[in-house]
Amino acid sequence: MNILITGGTGLIGKRLTQILIQKGHKVSVLTRTKKNSNTVTYYTWDIENQKIEKEAIANAELIVHLAGANVGEGRWSEKRKKEIIDSRVQSGNLLFQEVKKHNPNLKAFISSSAIGYYGMITRETPFVESDAPGNDFLAEVCTKWENTANQFSELSTRVAILRTGVVLDKKEGALAKLLTPIKLGIGSALGTGKQAMPWIHLEDICQMYLHLIENSTISGAFNGVAPQTITNYEFSKTVAHILNKPFWFPKVSAFALKILLGEQSIIALEGSPISAKKIEDSGYKFKFKELSVALRDILG
Repeated sequence: MNILITGGTGLIGKRLTQILIQKGHKVSVLTRTKKNSNTVTYYTWDIENQKIEKEAIANAELIVHLAGANVGEGRWSEKRKKEIIDSRVQSGNLLFQEVKKHNPNLKAFISSSAIGYYGMITRETPFVESDAPGNDFLAEVCTKWENTANQFSELSTRVAILRTGVVLDKKEGALAKLLTPIKLGIGSALGTGKQAMPWIHLEDICQMYLHLIENSTISGAFNGVAPQTITNYEFSKTVAHILNKPFWFPKVSAFALKILLGEQSIIALEGSPISAKKIEDSGYKFKFKELSVALRDILG
């Protein structure tokens, strides 16, 4: 298929592009600046001014929407919050309007979302896809994000959404940030350390997107997390074990994180189990179900 990807230069987008090309799909990427490539066609778009190259939309059979400002970067001022929401809503609305004009027969729209949909709270019962959204900032972001994606169903386009957990990669994301203190022997849990840390290997989240792309009967929201539930303490301790580093340093206090990060500290201090049953029931088979196996693959 001709597949158009937004956010194609991000962590997931780069690897997914490689996988799709290897599977024989033709990939185009929407970007702010024109690029040259022998394997990928790059089109430009301007979200703020609601402009996009018409050919990008007209030629697409399926769109994978990954674009969105990183919620973990920058302190959550009111301005930054608006940027985070607008980057998702305005980009999705632009795609919808252009598809409606130039490609109303689009086969599928597959969008990223996040487990923040359920709200950043700590509880023992796993969240499932039918649960109601939370009531904090991240839940607001994800709800508006998903509403933008679901409007494509008005065009009889198949819509699928992946609520992504913590994506594990050596160079980017949460794991990369944890590695430095652990390698220095000063790694520790955050807050109580009892909060769940729903994770997924980069390869599995990309293969999930492929699963949703290539199975035309699958639609709706799915949790993009590994089946194994791990607490923040267990996660950090496992990383230290894999790296043969000590893990005795006192926990980082919640008070210190709140002073340092403000409202954004909720990402580190709260977390609940997330069920992976629905994506497994759809036929997806995980490559990395256990954290220790995933980390050994990533960290060697």
